[in-house]
Amino acid sequence: MAQERVLIVEDEENERTGLAELVSGWGYRTDTAADGVEALGKVATFSPSIVITDVKMPRMGGLELVERLAELTQSVAVVVVTAQKTTETAFHAGRLGVQDYIEKPIDFRRLRSILNNIGDILNARAENESLRRRLRDKGALGLLVGSSARMQEIFRLIELVAPSTAAVLITGASGTGKELVARTIHDLSPRRNKPFIPINCAAIPETLIESEIFGHEKGAFTGALERRTGCFELAEGGTLLLDEIGEMPIATQAKLLRVLEDGKVRRLGSKVETAVNVRVLAATNKVPDDAVAAGQLREDLYYRLNVFNIRMPSLREHKEDIRDLVKSLLADMNEKHDRKVSDVSEAVLNVFQSYSWPGNVRELRNTLERAVIVCEGGLIETKHLPPGFGHSVRVIVNDPDAVHLGVGTTVEEAEKLLILKTLQATSNNKTRAAEILGISLKTLHNKLKEYGRTQDTVLAEE
Repeated sequence: MAQERVLIVEDEENERTGLAELVSGWGYRTDTAADGVEALGKVATFSPSIVITDVKMPRMGGLELVERLAELTQSVAVVVVTAQKTTETAFHAGRLGVQDYIEKPIDFRRLRSILNNIGDILNARAENESLRRRLRDKGALGLLVGSSARMQEIFRLIELVAPSTAAVLITGASGTGKELVARTIHDLSPRRNKPFIPINCAAIPETLIESEIFGHEKGAFTGALERRTGCFELAEGGTLLLDEIGEMPIATQAKLLRVLEDGKVRRLGSKVETAVNVRVLAATNKVPDDAVAAGQLREDLYYRLNVFNIRMPSLREHKEDIRDLVKSLLADMNEKHDRKVSDVSEAVLNVFQSYSWPGNVRELRNTLERAVIVCEGGLIETKHLPPGFGHSVRVIVNDPDAVHLGVGTTVEEAEKLLILKTLQATSNNKTRAAEILGISLKTLHNKLKEYGRTQDTVLAEE
């Protein structure tokens, strides 16, 4: 039950006591005041987190009380009760930072909803403050780690946008932690007790993505043997992350835009629209402006999603965080694999600092996970790292599995050839190929999709 303290300020005694009894019945601790002057005294002794105040009262009215409260503290949320809502009153109340207002006669269901929402916001603020203290002490925010200036700025942006309902577009290369940013935003928001549903648009076949997002009715298409609830409905009240939004088919993007604008979703094969209350976050490893120019991302959808932008830096842009990341990741790996690895040696740390990390934090995690398993315990040494790790070039003579690069080969061409050659060597086992390459399976699928054809076709042309 709610534990917030609520101060009720109303000059009519019957209304004051009646409202106090009702709010107390909802689980709040309450106190009352007959006007603004008495209320200021109660604020000092009762320390309410919420004030419900009438507008017109003797000695000091509600709006003047709000002004005085703003001078005294920023931690009290105010709900204004007015006999007649006017544009002037609403504007003045909004300018003073009033949380909400309600007309007389009071709709008690709406008042309870307002108090619940304020409670969620206050709890989120308290958790944000707790995480800010952790940030100062350990250089961490939720699941994100880093004490560098770049990561500190990311943390600041997350704290700023998390309590709101604004759409957020998270950009950055694969493996930089975009999903962790989305999850942290959700965890710091008033929606944190509701579902967080991530969906990778690049990993779903084009023929199924609309069903996955919007759902479908039984018989909507061949193979639709039963009703399926889409991601929007699964995320009701919570947060939906659309990862790799630039890979979503253009036709689906148009339908998504309509859902975002109308707040209603229609399952495939249904004639009924269902209202949804979902905060949408999106992520992409593409440069959004380039994706729009290439026709991969609708411009109107881009503007709708890009209300607030957070760009995750590549690991090579904040290598000073590697030490903190290693400590955090080792703790996870030890728990996952039941190991007691204490740290990495200075030699390993030097190798990590000099490496370019094309796979970013995900590659660091994969590298450490392998090392923890090989090491079994104690200190990770260079011998525990993957063979050849940190060597930017390996020259292999007369090896049929070698990748031969001529002078003038671009980085993109070299990467493509290496990925396709590795797939060939693993007999098209994508999971094994991703492990050898030190990248995630999702990244491998994204790369193959960028090439625009299957690896078998490309290799046949070599």
